[in-house]
Amino acid sequence: MFSRIADRYDLLNRLISFHFDTFWRKKAVEALALRRRDPIVLDLGSGTGDLSLTAAREIKDGTIIGLDFSLRMLQLAQEKKRRLPYGRRTAFILGSALAPPFKDEVFDAVMTAFVLRNIPDLNLFFRLAYRLLRPGGRLVSLDMFPPSRFPFSFIYSFYFYRLVPWIGAALAHDRSAYQYLSDSVKTFDSPETIAELIRRTGFEGVKVEKFMSGAVCIHGGEKPRMTKQA
Repeated sequence: MFSRIADRYDLLNRLISFHFDTFWRKKAVEALALRRRDPIVLDLGSGTGDLSLTAAREIKDGTIIGLDFSLRMLQLAQEKKRRLPYGRRTAFILGSALAPPFKDEVFDAVMTAFVLRNIPDLNLFFRLAYRLLRPGGRLVSLDMFPPSRFPFSFIYSFYFYRLVPWIGAALAHDRSAYQYLSDSVKTFDSPETIAELIRRTGFEGVKVEKFMSGAVCIHGGEKPRMTKQA
């Protein structure tokens, strides 16, 4: 499905979010709060590379590794990186976020954007992220959630659950993919539930930053410097 919609994916992201998706990605990169020189950052579920390339632009001396299971999306990420001067600090690898091909404790940060709703086992996902991080490394996740405040929740529900599948059908010629997007948000866990899952994995200082009445949230947590078994 993701490979099917890859060529219109960026365009639809900008239109559906009214271009706020670029702002949220920048905020997610800022939430990494990297302290180490020459950090190595992993982007799990990197898709067409927007988050990886945002990080490469904002983190002047870092190396960003993007991992995704859609070959077509990675091909588009490669095309974008070649057009950008900071793209040379990125590398994109074909693989699964639930079977990442990396050694333990090699990354200073693990980040992800709009991926959690597509993960069948979030406990495993967070355990793997924990394993890949160096002590003191940070996990940051950006994703969409059902908003809780009325009347915004009513307006959002009408737009996102009713109109977005129609927009996907009209512009990406794939209503089912954008129906899936709407359904995945509608049935997703609350931001507080995700924060608790991250805490239970072993991360400390877990915080949630909410936008648009909680329709979009950034979760962040740190792996303890004195590590414990996740």
